[in-house]
Formats: sequence, structure tokens, C-alpha cells
Amino acid sequence: EVQLVESGGGLVQAGGSLRLSCAASGFTFDDRTAIGWFRQAPGKDREGLACFTNSDHMTYYATTIKGRFTVSSDNAKNTVYLQMNSLKPEDTAVYYCVPNCRIEVDRTTRILTRYNSWGQGTQVTVSS
Repeated sequence: EVQLVESGGGLVQAGGSLRLSCAASGFTFDDRTAIGWFRQAPGKDREGLACFTNSDHMTYYATTIKGRFTVSSDNAKNTVYLQMNSLKPEDTAVYYCVPNCRIEVDRTTRILTRYNSWGQGTQVTVSS
């Protein structure tokens, strides 16, 4: 069974940093692996943040967070990370990772997914 578990969230002051982890089980990272990071703030739609493709270790970022968030991976641990810097109160949300993502580029870059079995996520709260 494919399962992704997010961790690393917490409470941080504005301007601070956090690193989230996405540990995958039930499959091994290969050239078909794509991991997406998403978040959902209270009362708002789910927002795509980044799409990591293991075939070329490329990451595509949503325009809204580009430059502040960075994705990395450790294939030996089947884990993908989301390093978040210069956090703002508006980054407060539940953060999720999913094993499917794609990008759409128009005037902005959007991260999307067709995956519909979301996990618990990890809560990130940024205080002002």
C-alpha cells in the first residue's frame, strides 16, 4: 500500500524556518516518482507548492513560494523534504505531500495533482 507521512510541522515565528519531511512507504523511488507538496489554510482552497520529479531530481515551484521554499530528497530513505525559509503568517496551513503532481505554466506556475487520498498532513503555524 502506497503511503506518505508528513512530519516536521510546528509553531515558528515570522522570519523563521522549518523543514518538513515526507516519508514514503509501499513503493521505492524510481524514474516515475513525482512527489507534490500542497497546503491548505483554514477557509481556503488547497494550494499546490512544489512538484519534485525523481527522474531528473528537478523541482517545479508555484510562483507564490518560489525563492523561499526548497525541495530535496533522500532516495535511500524514500523521503522528500520541504525546507521553508522566511516564513510568513500567511504560510500557516496544514501541509501535505502526495505521490502525484504535474505543473501548469501560464502567467504563473501552478502545481496540481489528480491524487485524492490525502493523509493527515502536518500543521505549520507562523506567528507574527
